Amino acid sequence: MTRLVHLRTWLRSLAGRGWRDDRAAQLVEFAVSLPLLVVFVVGIFDFSNAFTLKQKLTNIARDASRVAAADPANDLQSYSTVAPASVIDAFLDVDNYLIANNINDCGISTRTPSTGPLPLMWTYTASGNGCPTGGLTITVNRGYYFPPTGATLPSVTCTSQSPGGQTAVIGTCVSIQYAYPWRFGKVTSLLGRTASLPTQVTAAAVAMNEN
Repeated sequence: MTRLVHLRTWLRSLAGRGWRDDRAAQLVEFAVSLPLLVVFVVGIFDFSNAFTLKQKLTNIARDASRVAAADPANDLQSYSTVAPASVIDAFLDVDNYLIANNINDCGISTRTPSTGPLPLMWTYTASGNGCPTGGLTITVNRGYYFPPTGATLPSVTCTSQSPGGQTAVIGTCVSIQYAYPWRFGKVTSLLGRTASLPTQVTAAAVAMNEN
């Protein structure tokens, strides 16, 4: 009988020490919070990289549109399957900037571009050289027109805006679409969530034709 009492006392003491020991709880808390921590860290890096790429593409679109807009417009009057010199100037400005900033140009070249749905529009596309799915698209519209007042930001398609009864201003629009491989969407799956993110980072700019 005495042994049974001692055994019960020992078991109660052991159970009491087990409930007071929180070392295992810390491990559980870390395991629960780790996926959330990974999502935050990857999200910070992923969105900052996308924002940096956006800034770079915006800068080069502005420079390329200014380069083409400053070229003489007489090359637009007669051309065959080869893009006009001013369009090639804009293309080369974009491509050289990408290479100089260690951004994959997807193997794009000055090969014959496709003509757009509007006159004086050319589009270059490429998806090789280990480029992310979706590749690179450069659009140059040398006949982009817009109203002198009330104009909105150019779209990524470089489609001209209605002058709305005003005298249209003729300019050059350059847009860049670059595929961006998001990592954030993959890590959100650790929390059982899905993230809908744009597949491309885009930028467009317009400069008024000088000639």
